[in-house]
Amino acid sequence: MADAESSLKEYTGIDPNKNFHLDVPPGKTNFHVKGMDNVDWGMKDRLSRIFNPKSGNTLMLAFDHGYIMGASTGLERLDVLIPELAEDIDVLMATRGALRSCVPPTFNKAVALRCTAGSTVLSEDVTKEIIGVDIEDAIRINASCMAVQTFLGTEDEKNSIENLVKTINAGNKYNIPTLGVVAVGKQMARNPQFFSLATRVIAELGAQIIKSYYCEDFEKVTAGCPVPIVIAGGKKLPENEALTMAYQAISEGAHGVDMGRNIFQAEDPKAMAKAVAKVVHEGYNDKAAYEFYLDMKKR
Repeated sequence: MADAESSLKEYTGIDPNKNFHLDVPPGKTNFHVKGMDNVDWGMKDRLSRIFNPKSGNTLMLAFDHGYIMGASTGLERLDVLIPELAEDIDVLMATRGALRSCVPPTFNKAVALRCTAGSTVLSEDVTKEIIGVDIEDAIRINASCMAVQTFLGTEDEKNSIENLVKTINAGNKYNIPTLGVVAVGKQMARNPQFFSLATRVIAELGAQIIKSYYCEDFEKVTAGCPVPIVIAGGKKLPENEALTMAYQAISEGAHGVDMGRNIFQAEDPKAMAKAVAKVVHEGYNDKAAYEFYLDMKKR
C-alpha cells in the first residue's frame, strides 16, 4: 500500500498547481444528468428515473448491506422498513434477493441493483468479488442501474476493474447505466487524492454514475469527474452531522446522496429520509434540514 500511496501523491495529488477551473460553471447541456447529453433515449429514460429532472439530484436508500453483513442493525425486517421509507426516496439500492422477497413492486421507484458478490464479514479480505448478477436478470428486475463495487489500489484491482467493464459493456448493450462504487478497504487511502483518482478512473472506463465518499477538497473531486457523483452515507453519524455532510456534498458538486445507516438507524428513520430529501431536492441547508427533522419527530 505504501507504493500505491506514493503513486497517488506523484500522479494525482490535489494541489494548487492543478487547475480544476472551479470559477468556471459547467457548460450548458440539453439533459439534466451530467455528461449524459449524447447517450441513447433508453439510457436517458433510466437516468431520469434516478435523477430528479427538476433538481438534477437523487436520494438513494442503500439497504444492500445484507450481502456481506447479514441482518445488520436496522435491516432485520426489510418488509417492515422499506414501505415506511419508500415514499421519500428516489432509488432503492438493493440486492435481487431482497427486492424479490421483501419489496413490493408497487412503489414504482428506480432500482440500483447490486450486481457484485464476494466475501462476507467473516472473511479477512472483502476485496475479492465476482459479478453475481447477469444482464438478463437485471432486465427481468427492470433495474434502472447496476451497481458494481470497485476496489482500486489492491491486489484484486485488475479483477475488480474487469467486473466493472464487463458490467458496463453489458449495460450499454441494453441501455442500462452502471453505478461504479468506489470501495475502501481497511488498508486503503481515504483522502482526496485517492477519491479523485478513483472517481475519474471509473468514469473514464464508462460508468455513468459514481458512488464515492465525501472528503476534503470535495469540490475538486466532483469538478474532475465528468459524470455525476453520489456520496455514500457511510457509518452512522448523529443526525445533524449526517445532514451537514449531505449539505456540504451537494453544495460542492455532488448530485445525490446514497444513505443507508444514517437513515434506517436514525432515531426517526422516516423523518430523517424526509430531511435528507429537503437538502437533496429543495436546497435546504443543514441547519434548516435538522430543524425540519426535529419538527417531524414531534408529529
